[in-house]
Amino acid sequence: MTQLVPFTSADTARLAEALDQAVADGATPGGVIALGTLGEPPRFLKTGRVAEELGDAAPGPDTVYDIASLTKVVATWPLTCQAFDAEVLVRTAPVRDFLPWVEGPVPSGEATIEQLLTHTAGLKASTRLDHYRGTETPLHELLCREPLEAEPGTHRYINRGYILLGLALAHAHGRPLDELGRTLWDDLGMSGTTYGPVTRGPQVAPTEQRIPGAPRIWGQAHDDNAALLGGVAGHAGVFSTARDLARYAEYLIDPASRLHGWLRTSMLPFVPIETGLDRGLSWIVAPGGIAYHHGFTGTSLYLNPTAGRYLTILTNAVYHGEARKKIAPLRALALKTITAT
Repeated sequence: MTQLVPFTSADTARLAEALDQAVADGATPGGVIALGTLGEPPRFLKTGRVAEELGDAAPGPDTVYDIASLTKVVATWPLTCQAFDAEVLVRTAPVRDFLPWVEGPVPSGEATIEQLLTHTAGLKASTRLDHYRGTETPLHELLCREPLEAEPGTHRYINRGYILLGLALAHAHGRPLDELGRTLWDDLGMSGTTYGPVTRGPQVAPTEQRIPGAPRIWGQAHDDNAALLGGVAGHAGVFSTARDLARYAEYLIDPASRLHGWLRTSMLPFVPIETGLDRGLSWIVAPGGIAYHHGFTGTSLYLNPTAGRYLTILTNAVYHGEARKKIAPLRALALKTITAT
C-alpha cells in the first residue's frame, strides 16, 4: 500500500548542499539529482560542469551519463522480469537452458537465473573477458565451462552472472540485447536511454582518462568488459539521463504499473550482504522498505515504493578516478533522505 510522503524543502536543501560540496571537494565535475513522489513532476538539482573539456557547460535533466552497473536494474532486471511473465525464462532453471547448447560439463552454466540475479551462483568473481580475446569459441560457452569459485548460496557481487543473463535474454528472444532494451525504454517514454556508444558532445558526460595524454573515455562504456562486448552487456553499457531515470523510477513505484509487482517481489530479502543490507532480485534491500543500486561511474537509484518516493544521482565522479569513496557522503545522505518518513 502506497501512502505518499513528499520530500520536504529541508530534504531538497540538504541534498543540493551535499551535491555542491561533492563538486567543491573535487569528487565530480558536476552532477544532477532527480527526486520526486508518485504523480508529481520530478525536481532536479544540478551543479558544476559536465566536464572541464566543455568549459562552462552545465549538467541538466537531459545530460547523458554512463550509468554503469545501474544497467543491471534499468535493463537486465526489467527484461528478465518480463521474460518470466512471458515464460521465455524460468526463474529456477539453469541458465544453460536458455543459451545455445554446449556439450559436456558446464559448471557455471548450471547456475539458475535466480542465482545470477541475486549474485549467489558462486561464479568466478574477477571478470576479465580480455583473457578470451582471440578465441573463436562463443562467449557463452567459455563462461559456462568455467569452474565455480565458491559454493552457491553465498552473496558475492559478480558481473559475469549478468553478462550471462544478457546473453540468455538475447538468445531466448532471438533479438540483440540492445534491441530488447530499446523496446522497453520506448514503451516507457525513455528516449534518452540507450546502450552505447553515443555521439560525443556537450550533452554527454565524459568519464575517465586512464592514460595521461590519451583520449578520455567519452560516449563509450567505461566498463572494460562491456566495451569488449561492443558496449552492449547485461552488467553495464547503458547511458541515461536524470529525466529518464525519474520517469523509470516513478513507473516502478506506481502500483498500477506492470513491473510494480516484480519490484515488490524483488525487494524480498534473498541473501544477506552485510548487517542491515540484503540482496533481493538484483536490488539491494535496506531497512525502511528501500531498494537501491549503484553504478561505478558515480550513479545511484533509490526507491521507496511504500512512501511513493524515488531519488536518483547522476555524476561522472569516475572522471577523477575511482568514484565510490569520493561520493560516499552524498550517497549516504540520499539513502537517509529516501528512507525518512
